[in-house]
Amino acid sequence: MTDDIATPDASVPDFLATPSVAEVEALRQAIRAKLVYQVAGREERANARDWFQAATLATRDRIVDRWRAANDETAAQGHRRVCYLSMEFLIGRLLSDALGNLGLTETMRQALAGLGVDLEDVFAQEPDAALGNGGLGRLAACFMESMASIGIPAIGYGIRYENGLFRQLIQDGRQREVPEDWLSLGNPWEFQRSGIFYDIGFGGHVTQGPDGAMEWHPGEVVRAIAYDTPVVGWRGQWVNTLRLWSARATDPLQLEAFNKGDHIGAQADRVRAEAISRVLYPGDDTPAGQELRLRQEYFFASASLQDMIRRHLRMDGDIATLAAKNAVQLNDTHPAIGVAELMRLLVDLHGMEWERAWDIARATFSYTNHTLMPEALESWPVALMERMLPRNMQIIYLINARHLEQARAEGLIDGQLSSVSLIDEQHGRRVRMGHLAFVGSHKVNGVSALHTGLMKTTVFAELDRACPGRIVNKTNGITFRRWLMRANPGLTRLIVDTIGPRVLDDAERLEDLAPHARDASFQAAFAQQRRVAKEALAKVVQDRTGIVVDPAALFDVQIKRIHEYKRQLLNILQTVALYNAMRAQPMGNWAPRVKIFAGKAAPSYHQAKLIIRLANDVSKVINSDPTVRGLLKVAFLPNYNVTLAESIIPAADLSEQISTAGLEASGTGNMKFALNGALTIGTLDGANVEISERVGLDNIFIFGLKAAQAVAMRQDGYDARVTVAGSDDLQEVLRAISDGVFSPEEPDRYRGLVEGLLAHDSFLVTADFDSYVAAQHLVARKWERPSEWWRSAVMNTARVAWFSSDRTIREYADEIWDLPVR
Repeated sequence: MTDDIATPDASVPDFLATPSVAEVEALRQAIRAKLVYQVAGREERANARDWFQAATLATRDRIVDRWRAANDETAAQGHRRVCYLSMEFLIGRLLSDALGNLGLTETMRQALAGLGVDLEDVFAQEPDAALGNGGLGRLAACFMESMASIGIPAIGYGIRYENGLFRQLIQDGRQREVPEDWLSLGNPWEFQRSGIFYDIGFGGHVTQGPDGAMEWHPGEVVRAIAYDTPVVGWRGQWVNTLRLWSARATDPLQLEAFNKGDHIGAQADRVRAEAISRVLYPGDDTPAGQELRLRQEYFFASASLQDMIRRHLRMDGDIATLAAKNAVQLNDTHPAIGVAELMRLLVDLHGMEWERAWDIARATFSYTNHTLMPEALESWPVALMERMLPRNMQIIYLINARHLEQARAEGLIDGQLSSVSLIDEQHGRRVRMGHLAFVGSHKVNGVSALHTGLMKTTVFAELDRACPGRIVNKTNGITFRRWLMRANPGLTRLIVDTIGPRVLDDAERLEDLAPHARDASFQAAFAQQRRVAKEALAKVVQDRTGIVVDPAALFDVQIKRIHEYKRQLLNILQTVALYNAMRAQPMGNWAPRVKIFAGKAAPSYHQAKLIIRLANDVSKVINSDPTVRGLLKVAFLPNYNVTLAESIIPAADLSEQISTAGLEASGTGNMKFALNGALTIGTLDGANVEISERVGLDNIFIFGLKAAQAVAMRQDGYDARVTVAGSDDLQEVLRAISDGVFSPEEPDRYRGLVEGLLAHDSFLVTADFDSYVAAQHLVARKWERPSEWWRSAVMNTARVAWFSSDRTIREYADEIWDLPVR
């Protein structure tokens, strides 16, 4: 199933040589051959899906030789390889990305045209791979593309989720989750590696041999099967691998039980095993859900590390050189169990002494932290770990004992030792996975300057003291190939026509746009490209929601995971305040505005789901009120994913980055919007701080508390009722929501939400409300002065080149992985 989304215009030229007639014909014949011999189709009967498969397979063939050459060079030259472990890879559609990086878009367009097929129709047949949720997974995808683009040998490791994250439906304003069936028609990009598999153990018991060696006897074994997808870099000069693991039972059917009539019970082991790679982030509010999540994390970490060791021994032959040839990056805490697992593999299976194994493990691992919220740093009950992973738990105890001994030597005392221990004894005895990743890595990085600084003073303060110098910063980045060239080809063409094609290979050249920011003719051309994108998005909005919006209005956009700290609720409250003001002053000089929301809430996150419903209820009331004369529209677009983002971001005028200061580690949506010329309204949180420094305060709208102020306010016991009592606008907004103005059929629907906000405003929504409203007034005034607005828009595009993921990856390679860039 695919989303009914307008695919970004792929007519942008490859900025390479125009394809020759021979090149087009060769590709056309390759597509024909794939259609006949691998799709088993006929030209006269082929549908769009058939042509998609044939075109993808023909493109894939042009990648394989480059892929093999990259692997052969890595082996021959003895290059160090990056192993990037991530629970998520939000890769989106791959065909347009691969064609663009290979310089084959126009060749493919012409080849298909000669067969009576439109390339846009072919692109639309590809489903988004359901392998991620939000920024974490999209960052991993950007990093994989950048590593290939700058020639860093790398392999991404994750899980091949059959259903992945859920598909979001909005029914009666409420989120409904249904399985995402992205693999139902097959995936022509992947190669099943039937000869590459590993057995992953769970449960059982541990024995000690006469020589003191420990042996784990698992009570259950699940097989991890490898599926590989090529990741093509810019201009096709290097190709890396995304290797995803699928879970299979070692004995898929208990034949004796089946023959005795227990047809369902005979498949129980298979169902249990395959559940591991079924769904991304299964609900963990039950013991069974927690167990499944732990099984997932250990499954993919163990398979990936076993695979790394197998490949290393095949290429080098000496386990002692493992760290010299492999750098493992842990993308957040999900793969942190890999620290204990690598120790198990080195000590138990390869007979290495503990101290030597620990030196190798720490030299191999580095860890990226993505959150400052203690509740988001994973921890597992000790009892669960001991039952599911008994040998790993023994190793964690030993790591912890040695770590605490070293910390004491560094001068930490009892209370501090408790805070750096891998075992949290205060909350029911839990293993702190963030601490395990920290202790087991030679470098730990934050993902923005603010975030990294706060890591040293909050969640990892005592660990930073115990392990000084280990924390470093690597501000996130995005791949411009996807988020400018492919998502916004019209703007890309304008940029190339203005400052030349070198910008396609060197993002720093975007700075050359700055002198054109005050040029009226360039502003007009820039605005026209935005208008084209807004007209396309307006069609998407109407097709998905039935809401008609004016492309001439200011498109005010907040698209991200629905979470209280990201404060979609603050945006909704300001929307209601604006609505109230427009009704009170119907003849006021109101700037037309379209509020666009999109994002998914975790299935068990009831407050976030209630916020989604409120957004839809507010939309229904405002959009049907004739007194606002269409000057304010609100739309919630369902099933947010990469493809939808590619339609929204080029059309956005205002980028909402309004998280509570100090809680957003970085953000990457803020970078994508700014790259495409949207102006940011945001707090000084995450990478907003660095964006504001680079684009200039005249070209961004900053409001609200700073991180230190937010911390102090919460520590002092913030009372939202006092703030609300001093704000007439906020009182009116909360009263309307609480009294059922937006839910007349159920007046009490949001009373609890409002009461909860007044009693426990943990994310300081009410504290920042007046400042946010004032900043939105400045937005409206600037929108009314087009020359100022478009000058600022151009300056945003010109000044954000530093936020390229190519830059980020070069920093990782130089300062963490010790790996030369080609």
